[in-house]
Amino acid sequence: MRIKNFFIPVLLSGFILSLFLSPDLTALKKNQGQQPQKTKLPIIPKQVKVVFEEGMKTQEPRLDIPFTIAEHIYLPSLSQNLHTIFLFKVKNEDLGYSPIEQPGEGQEKKKEEEKEEVQPASVSAPTRLQSSSSLFIQLNKLENGSPGELVSEVYAPIKIETDSGSYEPDKEEIYSTGYPFPPGHYLASIAIASRDLEKIGTQYLELSLPDAAAMTDRLETTSLFFYKNLEEMSSSETEVTVHKGFFTYSFLKFEPNLEGAYSSGNTMEVFFFIYGAQPVEGQNFDIEINYEVLKGEDVELGWAPQIYTTPLIQQPLPLEKTVKITSTTKDGQTTEKREKRQIEPGSYTLSLTITDKVSGKSIVKTADFVVK
Repeated sequence: MRIKNFFIPVLLSGFILSLFLSPDLTALKKNQGQQPQKTKLPIIPKQVKVVFEEGMKTQEPRLDIPFTIAEHIYLPSLSQNLHTIFLFKVKNEDLGYSPIEQPGEGQEKKKEEEKEEVQPASVSAPTRLQSSSSLFIQLNKLENGSPGELVSEVYAPIKIETDSGSYEPDKEEIYSTGYPFPPGHYLASIAIASRDLEKIGTQYLELSLPDAAAMTDRLETTSLFFYKNLEEMSSSETEVTVHKGFFTYSFLKFEPNLEGAYSSGNTMEVFFFIYGAQPVEGQNFDIEINYEVLKGEDVELGWAPQIYTTPLIQQPLPLEKTVKITSTTKDGQTTEKREKRQIEPGSYTLSLTITDKVSGKSIVKTADFVVK
């Protein structure tokens, strides 16, 4: 079966170029990083630091604000850094949503209360709510299995607005943030705290970020992930931000499919970056990928090999198969026709055989998903 890559080639080429020409969050903080250590203010408050120190050795979470790390994804950034995205699940009510008071709202509210004394009550418009909490990330090198040198501190205010009419306080939803970190093996200490720091919840995650410059003898990929929707933003973000229901990468906005769950007839969307491939001339590459869907050890779906001129891969894969139907007419003639059919519900594995046609290097990657 033939498949098409629907991502605009110019957009992809521009994005690859932007990895080398555009500033990332690290570059924007360059001047701050050049300040003497003694004048550099700590990013993480002392109260949060103390909680981190208490839990780092055992990696025992603190549940003042319960949350879980659902996934972490890394993609290329500048200066050999890897833009590391953390997706976490937390109940909306634990992020301190409260009504947003507009300028002059106090006086307007007083007037409304006076009207209500002489007029029947009416249905009010939905109130705008905003979360009021903070996210902190501390990155320490893992040395012989124990947290060692402090590498980075990250702070992101969680200020997300929603209408009271659609707000579900007990619902656990996906939130995200991202930051460029250097290659290495780390312990990430992550905290969600109330604005007054009275409540502090923590989780710990060991993560390894590969050194792209060292990948000269093999192919490797960043995190391969599924997504439901992809949009282009007008510009890339220049501040550490927390998002609800999506994550960003440069000027791209993804709605993730963390469960890897699809309905029959859906199109599966995958995204990843390939390290170690060699360019043919200039910025062009010659990469071949053979995609297959496996049911156990059997091939359920297969497509014609795809050729890419960039190592940044975005590929839609329709979850339907083409079957050949052979029949015999009354006069003994054999006829064949091809028919598209949806695959049956069940658990499957996406297998990718990636080959750099310039160097001859190859690698196989897999990812599980389910059809319901």
